[in-house]
Amino acid sequence: MSTPKRTYHLSAEEAAEVENLTLRIAKEYTGPEDEQLLRDLPLLATELPVGQRRFLRDFALEDELGYCVVRGHVFDDARIGPTPQHWRGRPTPTPEFAEEILLLLHGSLLGEPFGWKTQQDARLVHDIFPIKGFETEQMGIGSTDTLTLHTEDAFHPWRADYLLLECLRNPDGIATIVSEPDLKLLAPEHLELLHEPNFLIRPDDSHLAKHNVTLGVDAEFSEIDEMKADDNRVAVLYGSRKHPYLRLDPYFMETPKDPAAAAALNAVNELLEASCLDVALEPGDVLIINNHRLAHGRQAFQARYDGTDRWLKRVSITTDLRKSHERRASATARLI
Repeated sequence: MSTPKRTYHLSAEEAAEVENLTLRIAKEYTGPEDEQLLRDLPLLATELPVGQRRFLRDFALEDELGYCVVRGHVFDDARIGPTPQHWRGRPTPTPEFAEEILLLLHGSLLGEPFGWKTQQDARLVHDIFPIKGFETEQMGIGSTDTLTLHTEDAFHPWRADYLLLECLRNPDGIATIVSEPDLKLLAPEHLELLHEPNFLIRPDDSHLAKHNVTLGVDAEFSEIDEMKADDNRVAVLYGSRKHPYLRLDPYFMETPKDPAAAAALNAVNELLEASCLDVALEPGDVLIINNHRLAHGRQAFQARYDGTDRWLKRVSITTDLRKSHERRASATARLI
């Protein structure tokens, strides 16, 4: 689906302008975690084409759509090199630092980038590509199993408001699955139960210590373990009753013991599945997900591990960095 509100196509002139901007910025900072870069992002983003900035601002303010795509960015495929075998142990900055900057610039038009101490060794910008040995995992590094529909970090009260995915490589056209359900189609009794705290959402496995280097963040992993075991029930729907927001991750949820709540959860899951669309990102695409309105996943595929596999960059964006201040090292720190 491509509409003026859904997709912004950069002109050749705009694409060249953005490429020159990101390459220039990449020479001025040390990496995506550079504190000065993070401070400067909103200032640097004013140099993006005005049409691109207006498109993203309209998307955020209208709060109507679950996703949009900015399409047509260009970069040097030879410069970024082959798809890595693992995200750990890569140089700082990476060869694709300019593309990480591009993602951060988009994010700064929506809010502030942040990350998790318990995910990808506390990196701010994540790599999404298949890793050998993790084929069946329900994580971005999996491949042979479909990544099931979910809200990003649905278990956490400080989850992202927006999730940004930038495509560096996708030769096989592997689709990101998106579901933007019309929740008004649910029966009134289901809507009522889904707005009540009847549901358990557990942390997904990407936050587990076994997938990270644990040095210095033992307390954070202990908290994740507690969240895996606690009984902190939440509502699946929240906000406006006329146009509610959504949070769920069916793979990491328990079926409620109450039959009525179980039926309501089943109804919204069925609606999600019935509302699925495939969005096959192309190199240079940036997919912006409204994490309150969209569930997303990924098609299954067979990885080659030869440097040509699908490769995305990912960053989480919050519209209110202040709400997580108590769990960050300082007001300007980005890791929770």
